[in-house]
Amino acid sequence: MLDQESDVPDPSFQPTGQPTEEEHKSWPDYWQEQGYLWRTEAEITQKRKTFLAECLRAVPDIKHGLYPFKDIRLSRADIEWLLATHQGGRGPVEWHNPQHHLRMGLDLRGANLIGVDLHSLPLSRIHAGLTETERIDTTARQRAMAAVQLQGANLFEAHLEGAYLAGAKLEGADLSRAHFEHASLMYSHLEGANLRTAHLEGAFLGFAQCNGKHMDEHELRHIRQWKDDFPERVAPANWRHVFFDRATILDSIYLGDEEHGFVSMVDVNWGEVNLAMVNWEKIPVLGDEYKILQRTKLADAKHEANEQMRDYRRAARANRQLAIALQEQGLNEEAARFAYRAQVLQRTVFLRRARYGQYLFSLFLDLLAGYGYKLRNSFFAYVLVIIGFAMAYFVLGPKVGLHLTPLEAFVFSMTSFHGRGFSPGQNIGLGNPLTVLAALEAFVGLIIEITFIATMTQRFFRR
Repeated sequence: MLDQESDVPDPSFQPTGQPTEEEHKSWPDYWQEQGYLWRTEAEITQKRKTFLAECLRAVPDIKHGLYPFKDIRLSRADIEWLLATHQGGRGPVEWHNPQHHLRMGLDLRGANLIGVDLHSLPLSRIHAGLTETERIDTTARQRAMAAVQLQGANLFEAHLEGAYLAGAKLEGADLSRAHFEHASLMYSHLEGANLRTAHLEGAFLGFAQCNGKHMDEHELRHIRQWKDDFPERVAPANWRHVFFDRATILDSIYLGDEEHGFVSMVDVNWGEVNLAMVNWEKIPVLGDEYKILQRTKLADAKHEANEQMRDYRRAARANRQLAIALQEQGLNEEAARFAYRAQVLQRTVFLRRARYGQYLFSLFLDLLAGYGYKLRNSFFAYVLVIIGFAMAYFVLGPKVGLHLTPLEAFVFSMTSFHGRGFSPGQNIGLGNPLTVLAALEAFVGLIIEITFIATMTQRFFRR
């Protein structure tokens, strides 16, 4: 439920002792003395205050997409003044105070904040998109008109707890170390956003777009009016070190595609978030591995080698961490796929670090049993060894005075494989090449049987 306070600030109020407009370096110190630890910009002009105050008098109209700051370009200085004078001077919502949880923050629906530096600002409970109640009986166009424009904005360490950001345009924004606890980011556009170490505990990310994106020409032209270096193509979001918990909702979230890549997930703190709500079948590889596959060749070969080693280790770790999280929630099929990718990547690390023994052993396990995740590998190895040794017995037999039919050679191979070999002739002793070959097959059979049992246990009984 939203509160109904809508007091408009008095634009004529002018605090005493302020620095002049030219004394830019003095403003942060001044705000520190006044207790506004988050303010850094010079006070806006009287004319600007009057304009913003007049905007706040506008009555929102969802049907026609009319909001106080709809399509109005706001600066950090504007936002600082609006926060300080919010609701008749009460100031911004302080999320750490439970009594503020029912307050509504600034109404920034439809505002233009493209590329604006908003780092560390107290933006908790801002109204920057329609709430679930407001979305009822609205069209896609009406919902889009309410979305705040934050493409390329700097929200580093900003406080957006409990914020309404449904449909927010956050492409390419820096959201690292930002606080989104219990915020609504449903249907938001997070393509190319840096969410590294962001707090998303209790956040609603249903249907959020975290994939890569090729910007529409019209949209790109609009963004570059305010941020001229905004890229035409943005990569998927970066989730490194993001914090989730069991209250976070990832229902039907978009995490990438084959064309643009996938979200990077190394060192994510999954925190018992319900991973069953994500369609993992659409994610063949994590973004950490996709980055390696798509990397362009650098001029500095030594630097490239070091970068590749680091990226391979990160990708292996990301896959392993996700596999563990999926396994803990009973998503065994999905977990097995990412666990297998982790082993393949780790094998490459062995090779690049010149650990050839570990590399060869890892390759052997992959071919033999797919690291315990591919039962068919063990079955194919079993059939191949049986047939291979049967052919050897059939060819070698006449040379030692033993003529075997193809069926007899096959039966002899099977019994030898399972350690039950026998000497089918009176003159065949322990030193006979046929007996030695049967002993060798028994040893190979023992190795394959062990891996087969381990694979069966891994595949069907590990929970």
